Amino acid sequence: MPDSPIFSPITINTLTLPNRFVRSATWEGMATEDGRVTPKLTETMAALAAGGVGLIVSGHAYVDRIGQASPFQMGIYDDSLIDGLKSMTDAVHKAGGRIVAQLAHAGTFALKKAIGTAPVVASAFDGLAKTPRTELTIDDIVNLKAAYVAAARRAKDAGFDGIQLHSAHGYLLSQFLSPWFNRRTDAYGGSVDNRVRLHVEIIQAVRDAVGADYPMLVKMNCEDFADGGLTVDESITAARQMAAAGLDAVELSGGLLTGGKLSPSRPNINRPEKEAYFQEAARAFKNALAVPLILVGGIRSPAVAERLFEEGAADGFALSRPLIREPDLIKRWQSGDRSPARCLSDNLCFRPGMMGQGIYCVTAEREKT
Repeated sequence: MPDSPIFSPITINTLTLPNRFVRSATWEGMATEDGRVTPKLTETMAALAAGGVGLIVSGHAYVDRIGQASPFQMGIYDDSLIDGLKSMTDAVHKAGGRIVAQLAHAGTFALKKAIGTAPVVASAFDGLAKTPRTELTIDDIVNLKAAYVAAARRAKDAGFDGIQLHSAHGYLLSQFLSPWFNRRTDAYGGSVDNRVRLHVEIIQAVRDAVGADYPMLVKMNCEDFADGGLTVDESITAARQMAAAGLDAVELSGGLLTGGKLSPSRPNINRPEKEAYFQEAARAFKNALAVPLILVGGIRSPAVAERLFEEGAADGFALSRPLIREPDLIKRWQSGDRSPARCLSDNLCFRPGMMGQGIYCVTAEREKT
């Protein structure tokens, strides 16, 4: 197992990773109410680094106060947060790890009781939500781009090894890409070339701010799996334009928080044939892109990752829920224990986070008693 190609190095821009496994971003529920890093969050990230994961993507960090999605979510919206973020990256580096900051804005999925106002959206229309939403003006979009640039600068100042733009699952950048969410009639709506315009402008502006050698990734949907939503072909077109603008790698996910035919996190992934549920789209992306492709969604066993790598379906493999239960999972696999992740994909791990306890594997704790 140590000689497996999934444990070979991979380079993203100037960042070389020791293996092909990525901790995909999630919400940890471990920050303070105003998004500051806590010792518990730092310990969680350091444990992932010590556990052998090649790259950690931080939990989605909101770039603007009105972009907060969940309680106790990490923020990157103000310079006063940098010291706490740096304490976290220092701990990860001390443990031998590498970490990038995921920059996010929840858009329509913002937590209204936290942001204190109506959430902002790409388009406001009947059927989007029962409660009021505010459509972004052109001036608002200018300010939004500035928020992403400022957040990227903070990430670099805080010692992150790169950044990742969150454009999946129906969050704000995903909303701009999706023809279901985005019904604008200006330069940011209509064709896929217009719907990806915001991404391209953010990437170009961030690149100007952080330099050519700072790794920049995106997490995006292969498709929305919803009527009238983003398709694979459109998503590939968007990804190619982002790569041309300066993007270094794509993490491929899919589905929306609204549900639909395929949600981002599926339950009961207990057989190899249930794993890697975006793999067909990944093959299409790999054929179209020159930048590394990281596949997320139901990876539970090294055998499946090896097969997909050997077939040329992906360059790297991202996991989230399995690493909540087993932060040392990658080290276990690399040591020769090839048994699948012990995660049951029951999603119970997120319940304690809503109560301010931080996410953890509830099932594993129950099994101890």
